[in-house]
Amino acid sequence: MLLSLSNVSVYYGSAMAVAGIDLSVEEGRIVSVIGANGAGKSTILKAINGLVPIRSGSIEFDGRRIDGSPTDAVVKAGIACVPESRKLFPYMSVESNLKLGAYLRKDKQGIAEDLERVFQLFPRLKERLRQRAGSLSGGEQQMLAIGRALMSKPRLLLMDEPSLGLAPIVIDTLADTIIEINRGGVSVLLVEQNAGLVSRVAQWCYVIEVGALVLEGDIKEMMSNDSVRRAFLG
Repeated sequence: MLLSLSNVSVYYGSAMAVAGIDLSVEEGRIVSVIGANGAGKSTILKAINGLVPIRSGSIEFDGRRIDGSPTDAVVKAGIACVPESRKLFPYMSVESNLKLGAYLRKDKQGIAEDLERVFQLFPRLKERLRQRAGSLSGGEQQMLAIGRALMSKPRLLLMDEPSLGLAPIVIDTLADTIIEINRGGVSVLLVEQNAGLVSRVAQWCYVIEVGALVLEGDIKEMMSNDSVRRAFLG
């Protein structure tokens, strides 16, 4: 198993955000976590990233525990994140944002090769290389956020609500991109509320309600379930 969360609980002060979550991602798979706003989805990604401490349980990546590790160690282990709302450096160029994704790497040739792969995936970024990130369209900013994450050469890509604020036609392109990234050997853990996107790309799905896991299974078999509808519609 590439990623495994076992009985993971997270609190913000005295408030429980996630309670006893068990979740896993097999190598080469696209797995989705769905749930209404405030269900605890983003907290799960933050716990994996080392941005919030877990109160109990364990998080393992490729057979080694990573809970309690600093975020840079998590990235170095092979996990990258595309955060909600992109979190780009708006006054820096597209090129600078992309190169920041490789800040832990020392292999200059490998970095150059991966930059070209990002440009193959997102040709528009090459056209906008000197442009400030904050001046890009919403779709272009999402391309840049994904490209920046890929520059760390991850084995697992975490994506937090990547369709947020995007037009339907851009979401269709995003789905193709996620599938292409996965075909390139990167596993994906996708937090998302767009039912169409999840149904198209994910092979397995976890449903979170009020910090607790209530259902898991094949997303295509789950779409008629009341818990799944509540997860998407709130």
